[in-house]
Amino acid sequence: MWNDDNNKKSALGLTMVEKILSRHAGKIVKKGEICIADIDFAFGQDGTSSVIIDSFREMGVEKVFDKNKCAIILDHSCPSPIVGVSNIHKKIREFVKETGIILHDIGDGVCHELVPAKGYVKPGDLVLGADSHTCTYGALNMCSTGMGSTDVAAAMIAGKTWLKVPETIKFIANGKLKKGVYSKDLILYLIGQVSADGATYKACEYTGEAIDDLSIEARMTICNMAIEMGAKFGIMNFDKKLETWLEKKGIKDYKKVESDDNAEYLKIYEYDASSITPMVAMPHTVDNVASINDVKGTHIDEAYLGTCTNGRIEDLTIAANILKGKKINKNVRFIVAPASREIYLEAMEKGLIKIFVEAGAAVVSPGCGCCVGTHNGVPSDGENVISTANRNFKGRMGNNKAFIHLASPATVVSSAIEGKIADPREYLD
Repeated sequence: MWNDDNNKKSALGLTMVEKILSRHAGKIVKKGEICIADIDFAFGQDGTSSVIIDSFREMGVEKVFDKNKCAIILDHSCPSPIVGVSNIHKKIREFVKETGIILHDIGDGVCHELVPAKGYVKPGDLVLGADSHTCTYGALNMCSTGMGSTDVAAAMIAGKTWLKVPETIKFIANGKLKKGVYSKDLILYLIGQVSADGATYKACEYTGEAIDDLSIEARMTICNMAIEMGAKFGIMNFDKKLETWLEKKGIKDYKKVESDDNAEYLKIYEYDASSITPMVAMPHTVDNVASINDVKGTHIDEAYLGTCTNGRIEDLTIAANILKGKKINKNVRFIVAPASREIYLEAMEKGLIKIFVEAGAAVVSPGCGCCVGTHNGVPSDGENVISTANRNFKGRMGNNKAFIHLASPATVVSSAIEGKIADPREYLD
């Protein structure tokens, strides 16, 4: 049987992910095993919850396992751009009234900002979301993963799910990131190294001095894109920074986890973070990564700052500090979407929104913005976009004839100023 004392260093040879899944399965489980595990939280968003509701109805059940541990968050197409989406939103609101589960309606923000920020999840948890970037919360020393809507519906009903325990790949980022290089550059670099399917159904454990130096917001950027390696989970260690972050959020009663010294890893990769430059993922795959030195000067038509990857206050601050006193290039559309209502308000109080608007940006409602391609900035044929989002597949932003480049907030805003992909280091004192 599982004992919570095993969360500490032990002789069992378990990774963090194996420990979390063992606790939720009620027995020790290791890589390759199938387990039935209790869940701590489950949610969907407006792009996936219609199927959750349909599946719920088909299963003939009226109640969720715990209405305080289930949620639907409207963020992908908000406010609604078309009648079809409006009807889905109505369907969701009615379902929430029937079941009593948590609802975050339009303007509240992106699910992957709200779920951790509102204290719904904590270290040691197992969380499911009907959205592939649910792996974001691994930055909080927990297991979170995206699943299909039917699986999430079943989990909302049963309070359990089944999983194959993944093998773990350990990434050690030694050294410090240089000025003008951010967590987004680090994760793009790592994805370029291992490829878009180099960690398929694996857990990615991110460690090292460069990770330790990052804020919790920046760590979420890393774990958010674990799925872009194909990973099931992205996870990080518990440390003083996370403890302080949890205290500020009023989050208590958590079970921090650490890997055993003799834990088994499928692979261990070590990198010198100090050698990384600003990076850009070129069309049309996230692992098509290049140094800024090789791609600067590429023409840009649209720039986007936001998403679950880089729409937090730290990201907006980085961009505003570069943009202050400058103007967006007259040939560029610069769109900004704060990741939540609270972030929007804080950005207003700090004068960041004023900087964006005066520079010529379009600031839109908190949510996913133009990331998924349903509204708020769909590019036209042949246009080049530079975005802080996490995906650049053909059609991702609503037009399969557009070309999407991914980069850090600093690189995106620098490029919006110049009208071409630009090196942000040239804007930093």
